[in-house]
Amino acid sequence: MTTLALFLTLVFVAFAILLSLWQRIGLEKDILIGTIRAAIQLIAVGYVLHAIFQLKSWILILLMLVLMITVATLNARKKGNGLPGVGWRIAGAITSTEILTMGLLLGLRIIHATPQYIIPISGMIIGNGMVVSGLFFNRLKSELETRREEINVFLALGATSKQAIARVMRSTVKAAMLPTIDGMKTVGLVQLPGMMTGMIVAGANPIEAVRYQILIMYSFTSAAAITAILLGILSHGILFTKDHQMIEYD
Repeated sequence: MTTLALFLTLVFVAFAILLSLWQRIGLEKDILIGTIRAAIQLIAVGYVLHAIFQLKSWILILLMLVLMITVATLNARKKGNGLPGVGWRIAGAITSTEILTMGLLLGLRIIHATPQYIIPISGMIIGNGMVVSGLFFNRLKSELETRREEINVFLALGATSKQAIARVMRSTVKAAMLPTIDGMKTVGLVQLPGMMTGMIVAGANPIEAVRYQILIMYSFTSAAAITAILLGILSHGILFTKDHQMIEYD
């Protein structure tokens, strides 16, 4: 893509701003800020990745992964506002998911141990973990609001905190995983995923692009399950005291 073609893509942004103005939606400022931030962030990341790919330093790779996990945690943590200790739980779940998933990919020699493979695929795994974490806490807060009396009844009847919260946690974990699973069911029929599309546009064989996309989709499913279940386990301490009493939050 030429520089001129890249600048011409601003036509789409201008169109979105004009539609917002026409319908008085009030998103013009957000669209403009998002456009500028996206360009700056992507260009900066492009230069950083170019340097890392050239140097092939494991220290730089680890620093890049730590940065990704930190940003993902800070973003997903917003969905758990009002619940203490959410940040380190999200960081722990995403980090564990990244280690397990990438460990399997490298250990089984599915991908090569090079920055060109590790960083992009890790970014997708961490990004998926961020989305799952946000969905998890968003649904958990909703479930607690609507089923608090039910949980207290279970506790009053002698159930332990884990027994009382079991149905809520199953529902929350399921809700966090569903978008990933639904995406698998429609991939290739409704849309061509980003990685596959990028490879095809870059001139790769479509069959080879499909193989890598299958790899990503399968790893996403595992990563979503690991992240959601770990959050379910780690979140118990937020909701109950050691005496199995439910903690009240505003």
